Amino acid sequence: MMVFDSLRDRMGGHDNLSPQQIAHNTLFTATEKIDLLHQLQSQHASNEGDDLGFSAEDIDAAIAQVRQGAENNVGASTVLKGDF
Repeated sequence: MMVFDSLRDRMGGHDNLSPQQIAHNTLFTATEKIDLLHQLQSQHASNEGDDLGFSAEDIDAAIAQVRQGAENNVGASTVLKGDF
């Protein structure tokens, strides 16, 4: 099993991940997605003048989508669950 330094590394290490890419990734639990989206929110706030290709509202919408999915038990487990 490969050891990953961070959740971002597990997503392929992309520097410019979109909120929707994170929200729809099937390799992460809802908690991991929320963690990544909060990291992205922090990055977006610190780069206020830079265009990252998405808005703060896009991040908020992705967080809401992940939370809604978690309430409906969607994304509560990963596709690899049970493979270990």
